[in-house]
Amino acid sequence: MTLATPRIRVPRSARPGEAVEIRALMEHPMETGLRQEGGRAAPRDMLQRLTVSVNGALAFQAEFRNGTSANPYHVFFLKLDRTSELVFTWTDEQGRSARAQARVTVG
Repeated sequence: MTLATPRIRVPRSARPGEAVEIRALMEHPMETGLRQEGGRAAPRDMLQRLTVSVNGALAFQAEFRNGTSANPYHVFFLKLDRTSELVFTWTDEQGRSARAQARVTVG
């Protein structure tokens, strides 16, 4: 099984020093393995981490635990001083990953 295609919303442009809103959604069941299904535990299937890098440097990281709901959605703000490449990477507990990229032109 592969991970779903992530959805991100990043502005195309920004002014220098402006805080821009970043939105990221990953469709995933986030099954903890604790729920019973027909008398048996449903198999565990959890995302482990989301990282966001800006021009190769880590800018945001979220670690997921059992309390994380299905389809994790994150909204955060970044201040950018120059045109930047953002790379979003979601990783699950089996080591599978999904990536998305965006570019924000600052000028």
